Amino acid sequence: MDNGKRDMTFFKDLDFTSIFTQENLYLMLRVGVYVLIGFIILRIIIFFIKRALRKRVSSQSMMLMSKAVNYIGLLIIFLVVLKTLGLSLTAVLGAAGVIGIAVGIASQTSISNIISGLFLVSEKPFEVGDVIKVGDKTGIIESVDLMSVKIRTFDNLFIRIPNETIIKTEVTNITRYPIRRMDFNISVAYKENLKTVHELLIDIADKNPDCLEEPAPLILFTDFGDSGISILFGIWFEKTNYIKVKNTVFTEIHQRFKEEDIEIPFPHVSLYTGSETAPLPVTLSGKKDSKNK
Repeated sequence: MDNGKRDMTFFKDLDFTSIFTQENLYLMLRVGVYVLIGFIILRIIIFFIKRALRKRVSSQSMMLMSKAVNYIGLLIIFLVVLKTLGLSLTAVLGAAGVIGIAVGIASQTSISNIISGLFLVSEKPFEVGDVIKVGDKTGIIESVDLMSVKIRTFDNLFIRIPNETIIKTEVTNITRYPIRRMDFNISVAYKENLKTVHELLIDIADKNPDCLEEPAPLILFTDFGDSGISILFGIWFEKTNYIKVKNTVFTEIHQRFKEEDIEIPFPHVSLYTGSETAPLPVTLSGKKDSKNK
C-alpha cells in the first residue's frame, strides 16, 4: 500500500503542463516533419539509384550500394534530429565511441563476420542469384550481407550462413559459368562390346538437343568392377537446362540400352569349386507339392 501511495504521489507531483508546452510541442512537430521528409527523400534516392544502375552493375553490387546509401541516410537523419533537439554532437559521438568499443570487445564473432563479409564483397566468389553448395547445403543466394549470406534451398527452405563460416568452408559455385558438365556413372556387363557401347553413348549425346556439341562428350572406361565395367559418361549443357538434361539423358540411356539388349549388371555372386573338386551340391528347398502331402 505504501508503494502505491508513493506512485500516486509521484504522478501528482509531475507538472505535465511544463512538459507539453507550446515550445516543446513545436519542437516535436519539427522533429517529426524532418524524420518524415528524410525518409521520403531517402526512398526516392534509393529508387533512382537502382533504376540508373540496373543494367550497369550486378544484383549484388546494387544491393550493397542501396544498403550503404540507406545506412548513410539514416545516420544523417539521426544527426539532424539530435541537432534539432539541441543535443551536443560531440558528447553524443564520444559516448557512442565508448559504447562502440565495449560492444566490439563483447561481440568479437560479429566483427569477424563483418571482416569476412568485406573479403567476400571484394573477392566476389558468387553473386545474388547464383546456386552455391556450402557443406551439405545447396541453394540459390538471396542476399550477401556484411554479417551473413542468405540462401533459399530447392525445397524452399531459408538458410542463413555466417560469413565466417563461408570463409572457412569450401564453397562450390554451381552456376558460375554459363555451361557445365553432367556426369553419368554407368556399368555394363563384361560380355558387352565396348566399342558398340561407346558409339551408342555418342549417338545419345548427338541426338539430344540440349547437349552441346562443343565441348565434345566425355566417355571414359574407368574400372573393372565386381559386376561389370564402369563407364563415365559426361555431357556438356547450358546451366539453365540442368533438370531437363538430367531427366532426358537418363531416360534415353535406359531406353537405348534396353532396345540394343545391352545389359546393365546388378551385383551377383558366382560359386566356383575348382577343376579338381567334385561338383558343388545344391539343394533346392521350398513348399512340398500338395500331391505328396
